[in-house]
Amino acid sequence: MRPRSPLVAYLLLAPSLIGVTAFLLLPVAIAFVVSLFRWDLIGTRQFVGLQNYADLLTGGALLNSLWVTALFTVIAVPCSLALGLLLATQLVRAVPGSSIVRVIVVIPWVCAPLALGVVWKWIFQPSTGALNALLGVRVEWLTSPLLALPAVAFVAIWQQVGYVSLFFQAGLARIPDSIYEAARIDGASSLQRLRHMTIPLLRPTTFFLAVTQVVASFQVFDMVYALTGGGPSHRTEVIASLIYNQAFDSFSVGKASAVAVILFLLLVVVTVLQQRYFGRRITYDMS
Repeated sequence: MRPRSPLVAYLLLAPSLIGVTAFLLLPVAIAFVVSLFRWDLIGTRQFVGLQNYADLLTGGALLNSLWVTALFTVIAVPCSLALGLLLATQLVRAVPGSSIVRVIVVIPWVCAPLALGVVWKWIFQPSTGALNALLGVRVEWLTSPLLALPAVAFVAIWQQVGYVSLFFQAGLARIPDSIYEAARIDGASSLQRLRHMTIPLLRPTTFFLAVTQVVASFQVFDMVYALTGGGPSHRTEVIASLIYNQAFDSFSVGKASAVAVILFLLLVVVTVLQQRYFGRRITYDMS
């Protein structure tokens, strides 16, 4: 039997390769080229080499945005994964009304982040907001330097937990019941089954969610823009907000492109580290 020509495989991959090239690789290349110029979108471009990168690394704005984004990621991603898993373990049970609950919890994820930010900004209002009215105290949720970032992270967790739970439900459905039955016969408690069986067998799902959630948290913008606009005192200025401010407030497209390139390289490094961590700890065969 003659082996098929590799040309067939390349033809089948062509649509995906064209999409990746046009919408991922090409924009990154263009952003890198633009980052080598000083440009305000109107005047002529001036080649400055790596000066934009030097200015960003020596200034405090980039480091502050990276720190804020890292804090946001550390708060939002683990909490969304943990709450999503907890919710999935309850929703995976075939109880009356579980299908309706699944639809309800995923609604925030399908809504526009900007619209959700506007709604939650009203909820967090110190004088007329629903949250303070419920608590009976005045709390500056979005204007306090200490509370602004946790408040934004809370909204992000609330939006993503339904999405995370859906994937964990799919992962839980793939685990054979015989494994749990054997554990029950051996006397394993619910906590022991969760720790030593469910969590290890869900590592493929956890890996996928961890990568996608970290990437999404590093790129978050709409919700932060609607809630705080990057304030107070740049305490919620995530790296995507810095890109926006550099491009459309400071009219420095070169520096904005440089930040975008740095963000791309940072995400590549983080994704590779996650791959190396989960690579040897993933179990795919559940037979």
